[in-house]
Amino acid sequence: MPVDINRLTDGWLELESDPGLFTLLLEDFGVKGVQVEEIYDLQKNLEGQVYGFIFLFRWIEERRARRKIVETTDIYVKDEDAVNNIFFAQQVVPNSCATHALLSVLLNCSDIDLGTTVSRLKVHTKGMGPENKGWAIGNTPELACAHNSHAMPQARRRMDRTSGVSTGRFTGEAFHFVSFVPIDGHLFELDGLKPFPMDHGPWGEREAWTDKFRRVMSDRLGITTGEQDIRFNLMAVVPDRRIAITHKLKMLRTNQTIVSAALEKLLKSEKQGSAIKQEPDPHDPSPPSPPPSFIGAGTFSPKDLLSLLKNLESEITITEQHLCDENEKRDRFKLDDCRRTHNYDEFICTFLSMLAHQGVLAELVSQDLITSRKPNVGGMQASASRAISRSYKKAAATTNGTSGPKTPGAKRRRGRAKCRKRK
Repeated sequence: MPVDINRLTDGWLELESDPGLFTLLLEDFGVKGVQVEEIYDLQKNLEGQVYGFIFLFRWIEERRARRKIVETTDIYVKDEDAVNNIFFAQQVVPNSCATHALLSVLLNCSDIDLGTTVSRLKVHTKGMGPENKGWAIGNTPELACAHNSHAMPQARRRMDRTSGVSTGRFTGEAFHFVSFVPIDGHLFELDGLKPFPMDHGPWGEREAWTDKFRRVMSDRLGITTGEQDIRFNLMAVVPDRRIAITHKLKMLRTNQTIVSAALEKLLKSEKQGSAIKQEPDPHDPSPPSPPPSFIGAGTFSPKDLLSLLKNLESEITITEQHLCDENEKRDRFKLDDCRRTHNYDEFICTFLSMLAHQGVLAELVSQDLITSRKPNVGGMQASASRAISRSYKKAAATTNGTSGPKTPGAKRRRGRAKCRKRK
């Protein structure tokens, strides 16, 4: 991946919490065989291997959350050797928490193809302290360029310089990425804004580490107490689904070839057996040989093999569709990323200039102002109700004799009565 040093002058930009963005970010890092998926239901069991979790939450400044600090300081790992033996980096560069959380998962796993850039970073930072590891991340141009390439054009360093936390584009609130990974039988929480990693303890013998994470996260979010904060997002770093699907598809096609060959051989043997009828020799003491229909096919009949072949074809069709869906998902990730990172300001300005040059911009603005001033449906209904009420009162007054009917004949009759009265 080419590195443009000039693009790093603006620093690191804030990123959105999107699984497609993080998956493409992994590809730009050079990591292979890994993807990121969003977790919608925390109580649902996770299928397959999980390397780690990335958690986005609303960040509260430490001086405003003393109670939470007291709760987390008890699980700090302060042993220097233990901290340096795992990959825990303090965030020293603003807006880099997304890359920090992703690297904290990748560099604490041993069975991931990290690629050239991340592997070099892992070797270079081995045995370093958290602060030096943070500086190593911030001074890696490949990581910074990959990070900034997925940011929105409007994303600029809207954050508190003293905290290093990105702020929301609309609410102004601060949000932060942290990671949860299993290390040596313990669940660790790695937060670049904390001075030490946090050890949440081991998980049970008959449970997976994801079950331990589910309990910790339920307490964190207040699900068990009913005081849940919905302003969070959770993603899982998992193996690339396409690898397992491709392997399954390969095995199904291999089995299809084997069954087809066995069925063809079995039908050929039955055909030969029906054409050549051999009568047993009564002087031959050897036991009779098995029927030709079972030679080379075990105990399967042609009907069984045909049924098995149809099931394999159906399973192959379903698996091919799953693989197609995953590839379409990757294409959609790339399309969404292009829409996210494209700068529409120039297009909007050019379009407005063309409308003004054609003399239709003022008319469109006037129409929009008129439309915005129209009463809402509730106001129109209230006006209609008042009109109906007035009509009803007028009709009732006419029935009671308070006023005559408003017809031309009635007017003429009242006029003649006035004339007679004068006479």
